[in-house]
Amino acid sequence: MTTIVSSNNSPDTQAKSPSLFADASQRLENALQYVSISEDAIERLRYPRASLAVSIPVRMDNGSLKIFTGYRVRYDDTRGPGKGGVRYHPSVTLDEVQSLAFWMTFKCALLDLPFGGAKGGIIVNPKELSKAELERLSRGYINEIADFIGENVDILAPDVYTNATIMGWMMDRYSTIKRQIIRGVVTGKPLTLGGSKGRDTATSTGAFYVIQSILPKFKINPQQTTVAIQGFGNAGATLAELLFQAGYKVVAVSDSKGGIYAPRGLDIPSIRQHKNSNKEIKAVYCRDSVCDIVEHQTITNQELLTLDVDVLIPAALENQITTENAKDVKAKYIFEVANGPVNSAADKILLEQNIQVIPDILVNAGGVTVSYFEWVQNRNGFYWTLEEVNQKLKAKMEVETQQVWEIAQKLQLDMRTAAYVHGLNRLGEAMGAKGTRDYYSNSRDR
Repeated sequence: MTTIVSSNNSPDTQAKSPSLFADASQRLENALQYVSISEDAIERLRYPRASLAVSIPVRMDNGSLKIFTGYRVRYDDTRGPGKGGVRYHPSVTLDEVQSLAFWMTFKCALLDLPFGGAKGGIIVNPKELSKAELERLSRGYINEIADFIGENVDILAPDVYTNATIMGWMMDRYSTIKRQIIRGVVTGKPLTLGGSKGRDTATSTGAFYVIQSILPKFKINPQQTTVAIQGFGNAGATLAELLFQAGYKVVAVSDSKGGIYAPRGLDIPSIRQHKNSNKEIKAVYCRDSVCDIVEHQTITNQELLTLDVDVLIPAALENQITTENAKDVKAKYIFEVANGPVNSAADKILLEQNIQVIPDILVNAGGVTVSYFEWVQNRNGFYWTLEEVNQKLKAKMEVETQQVWEIAQKLQLDMRTAAYVHGLNRLGEAMGAKGTRDYYSNSRDR
């Protein structure tokens, strides 16, 4: 069963019922005063292009039938087909998916990718499903949204609790429905099904390039820099290891069950090895398969956010830093690897405390950038080496980081507002090229 949800979720309606989307939209409003784009473009960016809600019937292993709810939102496609991941999580809502699609719109514009913003999600705890049930759910989702997506319409990718295997199922099912192999409809696929080298670590690698571009501007020495990372999934764990290898002192990490803290620093490769084997985080030092527990403190995710460190990296879910805990944040620099980990009200508090927040639409854009590379490779049938992918990613992240930095310096803005200004200018130009009220009004005078 498929339901088209009204795309007219107006700001007025959202204001009456506070939501993640209303909070996300505040970033747009903050940036508008620093750009010169048409009223037409501004009006269009306040609304999603289209929203879809679907019911997905899945035959469970015990023979019962269970119905799952899924969503797909295409926020804007002015600059190209929609692009965005699909997350599996019990707390997924249409409001959340719409907000994520909104962020993707600006992220793709910021990185100058020929995409618009989209996102999808299913309300499910994937840990409660067998592999066979997970496959049926994934293929069932594509059954319901197949007419809403396409390699030139809306392109899927992995997100929270989805991975390359699930993307492969989705691509295969879509190809079956369309009676032809269409690899470009999904990115983040297994290499053997047309995936790109470097895609599985792209978010972390891109974030690392942003960190390495920003911190030297503040005369930061990695060897004297302490780091805390909330979220030890694929993105957080890989980034932690990259920072560890670069000489940063990673003193705290956490996953959904809690975290660990060691002021002297953690041996990140050993912790990753231990978690892969035991599904839990402990401060350990491993030699081959033998791991010894070392001295550390057990902390909560909330305690990690308020540690006295130089760099804080939220790499879990949205709304982690709010008005309730923003005043307790002691880090000097925050790099948002998660989407929307700091809400708009907390932004003001952090700014008053002179804490530099480098925004998600820049920091975590490595994932969608290499997804773009994968899409290009699929369409050309020619595939790049890992070195080529990382070289292109590094160049892209460094160029756009520098442009955001220059906008911030020129207009005396915080980095988040500067990033939105950069994206807005590109979106405004694209929308203006299709015709605006000013263009048609002036044409009467000719």
